[in-house]
Amino acid sequence: MDVVELTQQLVRIPSVNPMGLDHTDSPYLEWRVTEFLEQLFTQQQIPSQRQYVLPKRDNIVALFDPHGAKGANGLLLLEAHQDTVPVTGMTIEPFSGKNEHGKIWGRGSCDIKGGMATMLAVCSRLMKEKPADAPTILMACTINEENGFDGIQHLAESWSTGQFPLLDRLPDAAIVAEPTELNVVVAHKGTVRWKCHTTGKAAHSSSPDQGENAFYTMARVLTALEKYANRICQSEASYPLLTPPSLSVGTIAGGVSVNTVPDHCTIEIDRRLWPNEDADAIYQEVIQCIQQETNLGDRITHDPPYLKSLGLASDNNQSLSQRFIAAAESTGIASHAIGVPFGTNAGTVATAGIPTIVFGPGSIEQAHTADEWIAIDQLRTAEEILFRFCANGLK
Repeated sequence: MDVVELTQQLVRIPSVNPMGLDHTDSPYLEWRVTEFLEQLFTQQQIPSQRQYVLPKRDNIVALFDPHGAKGANGLLLLEAHQDTVPVTGMTIEPFSGKNEHGKIWGRGSCDIKGGMATMLAVCSRLMKEKPADAPTILMACTINEENGFDGIQHLAESWSTGQFPLLDRLPDAAIVAEPTELNVVVAHKGTVRWKCHTTGKAAHSSSPDQGENAFYTMARVLTALEKYANRICQSEASYPLLTPPSLSVGTIAGGVSVNTVPDHCTIEIDRRLWPNEDADAIYQEVIQCIQQETNLGDRITHDPPYLKSLGLASDNNQSLSQRFIAAAESTGIASHAIGVPFGTNAGTVATAGIPTIVFGPGSIEQAHTADEWIAIDQLRTAEEILFRFCANGLK
């Protein structure tokens, strides 16, 4: 497989995440990428297995075993998600996969179809060249990373229940694809998200004193959240390689018309977590902070979190990252162990006790952009680094 051509092929297959909306019949869901991958594995006589997760949204897992050793040389998980963010507002044709000016253009080129293509190209090359120390590779392509992590959670649950796909054992190590500019991410933050509501009493806007404005109540909530956000980002506490925790309010909605006093208002809260913070405890901490600051009682309600993702701790991946950095250095690339503020599937993989790092071509600054692209030289370099790491073996 050629990594550039494969990236182009993947970009040309829409796999847009519906972001929580009901689009079961959408032709843009991941299923077209899943079918493409299944055909690819079949053509190369690679065993594969689909895992149903959500309607029309399946994980697919393949087993690349260069020596037929069934993991005797170690089992390495390579993971990449199939979905992309929506294309609204893009200034280029989102699914062209155009090769121009040394870049592949289109939605998902950077996040993360270029990384997926890198992994697939390496797996194909390992099967052809069969380096003596090459491990068995479990390649997992999961769904819904961009809005819920259902795919990787389903894979992790299959491990915990003993329903291992294709090989009855846990991987010895894992590499998760994300755009890292060829650096090695050893730590990242987690996330907890939920909706907060304020209630009031509707009235005609000509007599607003006859109602209770839910927006004004929410304004007090927002002020409390701003104070909380400022406090946590200025904390003297620290976590290795990571910036302080953060809180952001991303959406606000409510009211029915300009001439009606609004009786409801809803915001969505996003709290980023250090790996050693518990999502449920932080959720309660924020609720308590709001109540203490506003004293509004039952005029404020909170939904249970609709998203909880795990951070990646650096405690269990130091040896893995050092060996990977050495592989990068052998190609002339100065790769570094870093921490990042965004979340990935790696946190869920690592909870199974699997040493896990994040690596890939491209920059996070290009992910989700209106003119998303990935540099071809990064694709080819990432392929060489990952191949050399795998060829050197896990032991």
